[in-house]
Amino acid sequence: MAPRANWKGYLKLSLVSCAVALYPASSTASRVSFNTLNKKTGNKVKRIYVDPQTGEEVGSEDQAKGYPVSKTEFITVTDEELEAVRIESSHTVDIEKFVPRSQIDPRFMDAPYYIAPDDRVAQEAFAVIRDAMANKDVVALGRVVISRRERVIMIEPWGKGLLGTVLRYGYEVRNAETYFEDIPSLTISKDMHDMAELILQRKLGEWNPAEFEDRYEEAITALIKSKEAGRPAAAPADAPRPSNVVNLMQALRQSIEREKAAEQPRRKPAPEPAAVVNERKMAPSKPRKGKDVPSPAAKDAVMKPSGRTAARKKA
Repeated sequence: MAPRANWKGYLKLSLVSCAVALYPASSTASRVSFNTLNKKTGNKVKRIYVDPQTGEEVGSEDQAKGYPVSKTEFITVTDEELEAVRIESSHTVDIEKFVPRSQIDPRFMDAPYYIAPDDRVAQEAFAVIRDAMANKDVVALGRVVISRRERVIMIEPWGKGLLGTVLRYGYEVRNAETYFEDIPSLTISKDMHDMAELILQRKLGEWNPAEFEDRYEEAITALIKSKEAGRPAAAPADAPRPSNVVNLMQALRQSIEREKAAEQPRRKPAPEPAAVVNERKMAPSKPRKGKDVPSPAAKDAVMKPSGRTAARKKA
């Protein structure tokens, strides 16, 4: 079954445009989810909207959107009025500028989307835009309307297609200074820096998402399977809670020793020195059992000359 696009429209660069489709690049659909039940009956409950003044249920046909201007006063906006608010980015992603990828602050990155050409006619123009960005090592910035909201989107080459990452607006990202202003500026000794860097060096590796499993999801799945089989839920294990380090230098040393101990089983045996290897090659080899070891009769034949040889010596 072909994936379903969340958005279809046109990708436009100046006078070059092509039909494209956006597909979500991430999903939480496979996570364990729960329904709300009635404890007494075990039946699944449903949510209903109730007018707090009259106490009567409000059906979907009588529901409307309202913007609060006070606690009791709202401005009503209909779905038809919202649909009428159409802007260019509703159906077109117009590339406004290109910037180096390194300039995009990771705090502004929100949701990723795969972007692919939507028909065969669009494939050539799509490839031109994709390859031009790849050759210049830049990303594109444009605007797109998703779920009625216009969002800034960063577009970059991704294999044969494009990856679009919806970006947050400036007002949506909080200022870091508010949270870091109470952190003092400290002078750390070189020894501590060296030890910390040594621990870091020992833990260097390559990014592999398969190494990181969702342990909470696995625990929830195990709990459900256990209850389904009629077994009681396992008692929760008390996870050790780390405390603040009192002696940082000692903690760094212990961390290094711990990392060394963890590496021992993974290390290969050290190669023997060349002198030992040469000495072993020069040592006489031990005779092997079987045909390599001469029998007593063969020894006598070697030690005693044959009759012809003896006759020649007498002559």
